[in-house]
Amino acid sequence: MTSPFCTIVPPHLLEHLAASANPAVAQAARRTLIADASARTARVLPRPSAAPSAAPAEPAAPRRTVYDAQRRTELPGVKVRGEGEEATGDATVNRAYAGLGATFTLFRDAFGRDSMDGAGLPLLATVHYDENYGNAFWNGEQMVFGDGDDEIFLDFTLPVDVIAHELAHGFTQYTANLEYFSQSGALNESVSDVFGALVKQHALGQTAEQADWLIGEGLFHPNVEGTALRSMKAPGTAYDDDVLGKDPQPAHMDDYVRTSRDNGGVHINSGIPNHAFYLAATELGGHAWERAGRIWYDVMTGGTLTPETRFSEFAVATVAAAKARYGDAAEIQAVTKAWAAVGVPTD
Repeated sequence: MTSPFCTIVPPHLLEHLAASANPAVAQAARRTLIADASARTARVLPRPSAAPSAAPAEPAAPRRTVYDAQRRTELPGVKVRGEGEEATGDATVNRAYAGLGATFTLFRDAFGRDSMDGAGLPLLATVHYDENYGNAFWNGEQMVFGDGDDEIFLDFTLPVDVIAHELAHGFTQYTANLEYFSQSGALNESVSDVFGALVKQHALGQTAEQADWLIGEGLFHPNVEGTALRSMKAPGTAYDDDVLGKDPQPAHMDDYVRTSRDNGGVHINSGIPNHAFYLAATELGGHAWERAGRIWYDVMTGGTLTPETRFSEFAVATVAAAKARYGDAAEIQAVTKAWAAVGVPTD
C-alpha cells in the first residue's frame, strides 16, 4: 500500500504565487513549497487497521486526536484535544475536531463504514503547521493544516470540505489505493473532492440542487477574485485573480491537460470526473450521498479497480456498480449520461 503525500492546494498554484510581485505572498508560497517538499520525502508508515472486535457490534464512534504543531514542522506536535474532551479556546483546534467528526459521520451513516479503513482507524490532525503555511495535506497517517498567509489563504480548517477532502485520501489509500499520478491520480483527487462535497452537504442537510458544489469555499482572503479552489459544477471557474491566476480545470476530455507538473495534472484533470459526479448527482436529485455517492462508494470498495485505473475504466465501473445496486433504472442512465457529457466512454 502506497502512502502518497496529497495536498489540497496544487504545486502549480503555489509556484504561480511564488513569482508574485507581492513579497509577502511570494515568501509564504515559497516557504509552503519548501515545507511540502520536505514533508513529501518524510517516511511515513501507514497505521495498521484495527482488528475487528469479536464482541457484539456497537455503533461506530470516532477516535479523534488534534495536535498543535505550534508553527513548527515536527509531527504530530503537542496533543491539545482528544476524543470526547471539551472544546478548547482555539477555534482552529475545534474546527479540526468537528470536521473529523463530520467526515466520520458521513461514512458511517451513509455507507456503514467505520472510519477510513473500515476498522476504526484513529483520526489524527495537526493544526498550526509551520509559519504562514498555505496548504493542508494527508501524509498516509494523518492530516495537517496550515494557518494560511492571510494574503491569499485563510485558515485551512475553515471549510469542512477541505478537512473531509484530506481525510478521504485515507479512504482511497485503504480501498482502491489509486496511484497518485496522471489519470489515476486525478481520480484520487476527484474522489476526495466528491466525498469532501458529500460531507459538507450531509452536515448542512443539503440536496444536490441546494449545494454549491465548491471545494474550499471560504478559504480565500476576501481580496482574492475567486470563490473556491475548485468547482465541481463548473470546472475552470472557481477563481480568476491577478495574483492567483485562472482556474485551469477542464470539464471535458477535449480539454484534458497533458503536463509533467503536479504529478501529471492530478489537481487539474480531476475536474473531468468531478463534473461527471456533479451531473449524475443533480440528475438523480435528492441527497447526493444516497444514490450517486453510494455508486462511487461501491466502486471504491468493490475490489475491481487497480492502482493505475484510468477515467474510462472508472466510468465503466460506476455503470456496473449502478446496475448491480439499482438494476436498469434511473441510476444507470444518470451515470451513463454524466460520463458521456464529459467525453468519457462507458462501453
